[in-house]
Amino acid sequence: MSLLAIGLNHTTAPVAVRERLSFAPTAVAEALQALRAQFARAFPEAAIVSTCNRTEVYCAVAADAEPSAEAPALATWLAEYHRLKADQIAPHLYALPQRDAVRHAFRVASGLDSMVIGEPQILGQMKEAVRTAESAGALGTLLNQLFQRTFSVAKEVRTQTEIGAHSVSMAAAAVRLAQRIFPSINELNVLFIGAGEMIDLCATHFAAQMPRRLVVANRTVERAHGLASRFDGQAMRLADLPDHLAEFDVVISCTAASLPIVGLGLVERALKARRRKPIFMVDLAVPRDIEPEVGQLPDAYLYTVDDLGEIVQDGASARQVAVAQAEAIIETRVQSFMHWLDRRQAVPLIRDLRESSESMRREELARAQRLLAAGHAPDEVLNQLALRLTNKFMHRPLTVLHEASNTEREQLLAWMPKLFPLDKK
Repeated sequence: MSLLAIGLNHTTAPVAVRERLSFAPTAVAEALQALRAQFARAFPEAAIVSTCNRTEVYCAVAADAEPSAEAPALATWLAEYHRLKADQIAPHLYALPQRDAVRHAFRVASGLDSMVIGEPQILGQMKEAVRTAESAGALGTLLNQLFQRTFSVAKEVRTQTEIGAHSVSMAAAAVRLAQRIFPSINELNVLFIGAGEMIDLCATHFAAQMPRRLVVANRTVERAHGLASRFDGQAMRLADLPDHLAEFDVVISCTAASLPIVGLGLVERALKARRRKPIFMVDLAVPRDIEPEVGQLPDAYLYTVDDLGEIVQDGASARQVAVAQAEAIIETRVQSFMHWLDRRQAVPLIRDLRESSESMRREELARAQRLLAAGHAPDEVLNQLALRLTNKFMHRPLTVLHEASNTEREQLLAWMPKLFPLDKK
C-alpha cells in the first residue's frame, strides 16, 4: 500500500471556504465510515484531521492503485460529503502522495505548517484524529505507523529546537488587538463564548491583564463555571446571551457550532444599547460563530482566525533558525519512514518466495521419503535430494539470465553476487 493526503489549509483557502469543509468533532467517525463504505478497496485505511486552520484526509491506498490517480475521487468525495461541487473546492486543495504526504504530516504535527509557527495545539488535535480513526476501525498498520512516527518527530522537534519558544499564540494576538482599540483592558468587560482549549488560552491571556469583569458563556453552564472559576470570573448560559451582550466590550468566541450563534441583528441591538460604544469581537471558530456581516457595522471591530494569523507573523525572523533545524530533523525522519515503507512493500514478494521455496522443499522431501521406503540407499537418496533442490532453485534465475537482452543481462549480472553470494576462495 501507499499513502495519500488531500486537503486544504489557511494558506490555500480563506476561512469562508475552510468552514464549509470542516468536520464537527462528533461527525468525523461517521464521515470515515462513509468514506470507507464507498471506497473500501481503494482506501482500506483513513483518518481525518479537521481544525480551524485545515481539513485533511489521510489514506492508505491499495497496492494496485496509484495515489495520484486516486486523488480526484477522494477530492470529489470530500466535496460531495459537504454538499459542494468538486470545482468549488478544487482551486484550494492539495494532493500529496507518498513522501510528500509523510513530510506534510511531520511538518503539521511539529507546528511548521500552522498559522502560528510552533503552536502546540495541532499535535493534540492530530492525536485526537488518530484516536477517532482507531475507534471507527479505519486505522490500519500503515497509517498507525505513519502517525506514531509523526508524533515522535514532533516531540523530537520540540525537544531539540526552540520552535515553540518564539511562538505568538492567537490568544496573545487577540490581547494585542484589543490594546490597540481600548486604552486599558483592566477597564473592560470581557466575554468568552465556549469553554474549549482555545477559549481557555484566551481567558488565560486576558485574565493576566486583569479586566474589570470576565464571563464565560457556554451551552453547558457547568463547564462555563469550571473555566470561569479559575480566573475569578462568572458563568453564563449561552441562551442568556441576547439579554447581556450589550454589557461587554470584548467578545471572544470559539465553539463547535455548525451555524453562527451571534447574528447581525443581535449585535446591532447591542450596539444601540451601548450608544455606539465599540465592541471588539474575535471569532476563532471554523465554521464561524459570528456572522461576517457584523464586521460591516461602524462600531463593531470583528476579527477572524485569518486576521489574527497575519498579526502573529510579526517577528517571524526570530524563528527562522529554529525552523531550519526543525526542517532538517523532519527530512531525516522522512527518509527513515520511506525506507521502512520500501521494506514493507517487499513483504508480499518475500512471502511468495518463501511459500514457493517451501512447496519445493516439501515436494522433494516427500519424493526422498518414498525412495527410502522403497529400499533405495540413503546416500544416493540424499545426493539426489540435494541435487534436485539445487537445480530447481537455480533453474529460473539461470533461464532469465540466458534469455535477457544485453542491457537486462548487465543489470542481472550486477545483482547476482548480491542475491547469491559466491565463494571466491
